[in-house]
Amino acid sequence: MNKATVITIFLRSLFIHTTLNYRRMQNLGFAMSIIPLVRQWQKQNKDVKEILLRHLQMFNTHPYFSAAIIGSIVRLELDYADSGAVLDTVAVKQSLAGPYAAIGDIFFWGALKPFATVLAVTLAYAGLIIAPLAFLLIYTPAHVWVRFKGFIESYRRGKQGIEFISIMDLPRTAVRIRLSLMLILAGLLYWLLQIGQVPFINTSGILMKLVAMSVVLICFWLVNKGISQVYILYSAAAIFLFISWKELLN
Repeated sequence: MNKATVITIFLRSLFIHTTLNYRRMQNLGFAMSIIPLVRQWQKQNKDVKEILLRHLQMFNTHPYFSAAIIGSIVRLELDYADSGAVLDTVAVKQSLAGPYAAIGDIFFWGALKPFATVLAVTLAYAGLIIAPLAFLLIYTPAHVWVRFKGFIESYRRGKQGIEFISIMDLPRTAVRIRLSLMLILAGLLYWLLQIGQVPFINTSGILMKLVAMSVVLICFWLVNKGISQVYILYSAAAIFLFISWKELLN
């Protein structure tokens, strides 16, 4: 397969969510991505229909790892066409979808995006105009690199492309990012207490400062117990909104 076709397939994979549907999820986007491969083969209409139909079945994974699966399937389709061997590419695709979805949710949704968001909000609260840019510089390069590198390595290795995903060890990295997020929140809280910008806490008393810092330690304890930091953040936001609402009423 020539390089232009490979590049076109990768670029199409970036839009896999544009045709997301509740019946078969990302199946249309997956089939759209491999159309350049089918066109290059110049097969008869019957064969083209057979290839596209088997890839229009139910498919759902994390969008940032979909390119890696597409790369593996393209390689397997090419090997299948060259050797004439019988290979169930749909079974391979479905076996990779679940693990990739779990890894993507843990790392991107559960760690990197909250980290980038909190850091950007902290910079914005400090009055720095680079806050939106900071979010983009942290989050965007990471998912673009995973998409591109995952696609290239999977296209080279076929089914063994999962080895590249395993080497990155993203779940362990996610844990470190979550701890860093807690540290940023602790630092932000301490700074707000120092400058007296927490409206519902009497920051002049040492007792209230100790209580606030204890809340941070409790959050660390909850994270170590396996409680998702997303639940902790949303719970804290709900509590703060309730307190602010009570303050407004008074």
